[in-house]
Amino acid sequence: MAEKPQPVVVQYCQVCGLPAEYCEFGSEFDKCKPWLIQNAPDLYPDLLKEANAKEADKVADQLQSTGISSADSGSSSEAKQEEVKRLPGGKIKKKKEVVIEKVVRNKRKCITTVKGLELFGVKLSDASKKLGKKFATGASVVKGPTDKEQIDVQGDISYDIVEFITETWADVPETAIFFIEDGKKVPAA
Repeated sequence: MAEKPQPVVVQYCQVCGLPAEYCEFGSEFDKCKPWLIQNAPDLYPDLLKEANAKEADKVADQLQSTGISSADSGSSSEAKQEEVKRLPGGKIKKKKEVVIEKVVRNKRKCITTVKGLELFGVKLSDASKKLGKKFATGASVVKGPTDKEQIDVQGDISYDIVEFITETWADVPETAIFFIEDGKKVPAA
């Protein structure tokens, strides 16, 4: 009789969460390399060769630098890098920010779009009512192109709106407000 097929055991990378065979296609392959060398050396034999070559270079550098031990004190600040919070699958957690964009339609009429207020705990329906009353225009909550809700305010109120947002909602700092001008993100402050 034919033997029953056995299930395949898949080894997942502890760094990026992908199967070890697919780490090279992930966004964090450089961070995965030490884990792959230690836990799956048969999958990437080139990594093992690179690691051995780098270790030999490190030893040579250490031998050369023993004479110059503390000449460069600024290198420790370069070693500290700003840590970015990563989610499973290699996605990067975005910062909280409010984006204000002016969209022109029918030559003279324009709409000011406010995105990201909900990240600061602001109810968009209440915010649209306050914006409509303050600027005496129509304001509504709509779904944007990415299916995220945003506030559309009739008229060009892009520069007056920054002061209103920071005064009305204290949780929103002025440094977190950005304009989109000519396709570029420009800080409001």
